[in-house]
Amino acid sequence: MKTYFRLLSFAKPLEKFAIPYILTTLLYIIFSTLNLTLLSPLFDTLLADGNEVAPTALPVESSYDVTKHLKNLVVFSIDKYGLSETLLYVCITIAISAFLSNFFRYFSQRFMEDLRVHTLLNLRKSVFNNVMNLDVGYFNNERKGDIISKVASDVQVVQFSVTNTLQVVFKEPATMIFYMVILISISPQLTLFSLLVIPISAFAISKIVKRLKKQATTAQESFAKMIGFLDEALSGIKIIKAFNATFRIKEKFQKENVFFSNINRKIVRRQQLASPVSEFLGIVMVAIIVWYGGTLMINKEADALTVPAFIGYIAIFSQIMRPAKALTDSFSTIHTGIAAGERVLELIDTKPTLIEKNDAKQIKTFNEKIVFNNVSFKYNEKLVLNHINFEVNKGEVVALVGPSGGGKSTIMDLIPRFYDPISGDILIDGLNLKEANSDSLRALMGIINQESFLFNDTIYNNIAFSNPNATPEEIMNAAKIANAHDFIIQTENGYDTYVGDRGNKLSGGQKQRLCIARAVLSNPPILLMDEATSALDTESEKLVQHALNDLMKNRTSIIIAHRLSTIQHADKIIVIENGEIVESGNHNSLLKKDGLYSKLISMQAFKE
Repeated sequence: MKTYFRLLSFAKPLEKFAIPYILTTLLYIIFSTLNLTLLSPLFDTLLADGNEVAPTALPVESSYDVTKHLKNLVVFSIDKYGLSETLLYVCITIAISAFLSNFFRYFSQRFMEDLRVHTLLNLRKSVFNNVMNLDVGYFNNERKGDIISKVASDVQVVQFSVTNTLQVVFKEPATMIFYMVILISISPQLTLFSLLVIPISAFAISKIVKRLKKQATTAQESFAKMIGFLDEALSGIKIIKAFNATFRIKEKFQKENVFFSNINRKIVRRQQLASPVSEFLGIVMVAIIVWYGGTLMINKEADALTVPAFIGYIAIFSQIMRPAKALTDSFSTIHTGIAAGERVLELIDTKPTLIEKNDAKQIKTFNEKIVFNNVSFKYNEKLVLNHINFEVNKGEVVALVGPSGGGKSTIMDLIPRFYDPISGDILIDGLNLKEANSDSLRALMGIINQESFLFNDTIYNNIAFSNPNATPEEIMNAAKIANAHDFIIQTENGYDTYVGDRGNKLSGGQKQRLCIARAVLSNPPILLMDEATSALDTESEKLVQHALNDLMKNRTSIIIAHRLSTIQHADKIIVIENGEIVESGNHNSLLKKDGLYSKLISMQAFKE
């Protein structure tokens, strides 16, 4: 129940929806109960033979039998207005009661739907916000499909199961209480007898729904795997087809699909079994009541009811099984909701490993230098960087080179604080990055990654992503600097052309140039470029490199590149191998050392 109440906390302010829901539901229950209670007076009217002694005035009685009071009212009306008029009045009363019952039922459902949507809105917002707040390292260890499943599917399950249960928990017991009051007022003995059968029904239902939560958890995990397979298949469709792996991927997906379907089938079977069992037991109970009450009437015992009262009693008792059945169904679905809720709350409770201090300092300018002081870093248990020491002075162009897997990209990720080092410090103008506000730190940096990532949006909006307030002229100038303007105006809709999912409507070189334009538009004092020109052809590389060289004159730039044209004019070149700095200097001095740098230059084999 702890999980349930925590999920319910996302409905706050609950009273905004709960109070009107409770009021309208109570009115709905009152009038719907009145409809059935009026059946007995209706039959009394139909069976009246005119010989019954009518009271001269409405009697005042201490009896709590509601139907008896209504019967006296009918008898009084027959005497005063006649049989036909009384029948008309009773029917009109039933119609009005039915109208009011359904009127308030509509508004109670409307308030509950508002509560459901409000809860889903808050829950999905909390999940997504927390996911966005997590550090980059979290996403390296988690399956994207599992995260998508929790944000989309699991939240939806929570919405319908938990809020529906909230509705049932109030409405159905209240309905049962009203019905029970009427039944007891009609015949306490018959009602007491009927209650003896209810524990049998409750025991049978509890056995059916006992394993639902465990099966629901398994099903949701399996669904998350399928979402992951789908995401990977769509992202890697070219690789799949290139290696003729379509059949293998189909089989892999189908295997999980069959497993999920089988689990889901078992869950649905259990849920569907609960409803027929409760309905069957309800009919059995009605049959027992009919037998017991009929026996009393046949034997003309003192506690026997009149025929109209007995018919009214059976009608009301048959209706009491409807809320009982709804309660049974809610218990069979709440387990699914709780299982999904636990997965959602697990994601909400996940804390980022990079904790920003409450008094983190804003960085508005970059004036001096960036310093790596004895920095070490691990991915899981693997040591990637080992005691890295270097400085990047303002206005310098520093190139990181070395064999693949040496740790260059990791150094680049530490500067905007995507990760924190396990030891050592990274300083910017003497301020430890752990003491700085991350947003203000990253605002100083323009980042161009090796992977050219674009959003499924227009070219204009992709460039403007780094500066949403930029003017069209500024965006066009940034595109020109990145040598992207010419190909943009040749597209179908120019800057309003959609680039497709991850930019798949564009070539690799075109995507990279848009990424460069995006970084140019932010006009940052620090540029971080990880293989910024790797996807460009030779002609485009020359044009973009010339533009970047002009751009880097007034900025501090840290670049990773394997082409000589990119790094030979760097102020400082840092050679990294196996997580350690093995050489440092400018292009000419490193060539004279005839070390690793000289070897890499001769091989032209710089990698990421």
